[in-house]
Amino acid sequence: MMFEQCREILLRESELVHRIAGLQDCIREAVMGRNWADFEDHFTALGRIKTEIAALEGERERLFAGISGKTGDFSFYAFAAQLPEKQRIELTEIYRSLKLETLRVQVSGEALMNYITEVRVVIAGFFEIAFPDRGGKIYTPHGVSVSHDMRSMVLNRTF
Repeated sequence: MMFEQCREILLRESELVHRIAGLQDCIREAVMGRNWADFEDHFTALGRIKTEIAALEGERERLFAGISGKTGDFSFYAFAAQLPEKQRIELTEIYRSLKLETLRVQVSGEALMNYITEVRVVIAGFFEIAFPDRGGKIYTPHGVSVSHDMRSMVLNRTF
């Protein structure tokens, strides 16, 4: 019974991590293509997945607490070692796959954030050089100072 519950939770988490990987690819494409509407939609979808993962993690913690009798002091591999060989192999394979995919998604996400951060730095540097009298600030048409962000802007083609 515990094996089936643990297997089901890990499979659902794995499916969600694969969905996150797909969304990260879509976000990268939206950033590269400057499609900011899709960018926002993908982040909204990521927020929903985050909620689902948090619920699954809570469910997994309750299951593990039920197995070990303690909260936060559970070793997955200690649990897996108690299973028959076939179940142990299946469960540890799912677990390792989940961990590897999670690491891949994490590295991909960090790389994307580094790219976005570098683009923001380059844009801020451009505005400091192109408009030194503004001190690196951008103003709305009404004269209000705004921060450098990733929203679209239109520049006059003549200086």
